[in-house]
Amino acid sequence: MKLPFSIPDTYDTPDNIPRLWLHDLLPHFQIAFKYKFLRVNFHARKLSVQGKYPTKEWVQSSFNVMRILERCGGRFHVSGLQNIRNCKGPVVFVGNHMSTLETMVLPFLISHIMDVTFVVKDTLVKSWAFGPVMKSRDPIVVSRHNSRQDLINVITRGQEILATGRSIAIFPQSTRKIEFLPEEFNSLGVKLAAKAGVPVIPFALKTDFWRNGTFVKDLGPLDPRNRDVYFAFGQPLIVKGSGKEENKAVIDFIQANLEHWNTAFHPTTP
Repeated sequence: MKLPFSIPDTYDTPDNIPRLWLHDLLPHFQIAFKYKFLRVNFHARKLSVQGKYPTKEWVQSSFNVMRILERCGGRFHVSGLQNIRNCKGPVVFVGNHMSTLETMVLPFLISHIMDVTFVVKDTLVKSWAFGPVMKSRDPIVVSRHNSRQDLINVITRGQEILATGRSIAIFPQSTRKIEFLPEEFNSLGVKLAAKAGVPVIPFALKTDFWRNGTFVKDLGPLDPRNRDVYFAFGQPLIVKGSGKEENKAVIDFIQANLEHWNTAFHPTTP
């Protein structure tokens, strides 16, 4: 799958993308999806271990996963990419976290415009399958067990990364959840932006097309009913003072988009 040079500010999955016939034939077994996805991931892992996995390869892998999901029935709706293109320097992306899908697809959506890395849990970096790929991106690693130490790591390392011109994406929720709970959405991303003197770009997503797994959380099933996948990027926010108002603006942006998407959602009969 050849990587497009870029995608428009607004993107919707075309109707003419060919489907994976094996997935359509045996949708509940999802053999085609898992085979294609693992093939992309293991290739990325091999290159990472060899030290041959630059940003260009990362973006290509991310695009390949997105295209596989589209060939399995996922219909992507992306808006607000102009808000990334219009930025003249690094930013902190702050948004909700719902499934493995955004971890795999956001590198393409953002990195074909600007260089970015992520704040990730230590379990992901230690993973045999995904660890080498994530480590190759020089992420900020947190444990989720010591909030004070995590705050220090994100603020300290985050400022160093942003100073080099590289952006950072952070999911302030404690874990991936279908339901968005504002009370579980901390202000760490906004605090980092304030310390570094860079804008915040809020993003909202609805990615429950790719469910969390029961035994292997990162490799859950595709839900044939929830085919619409949404990503929306908001306008940059300049953090002033404590950042309380800006964090509320991020939460409001996420809630407004989720409410709109859920209202418009009509399950498809598999």
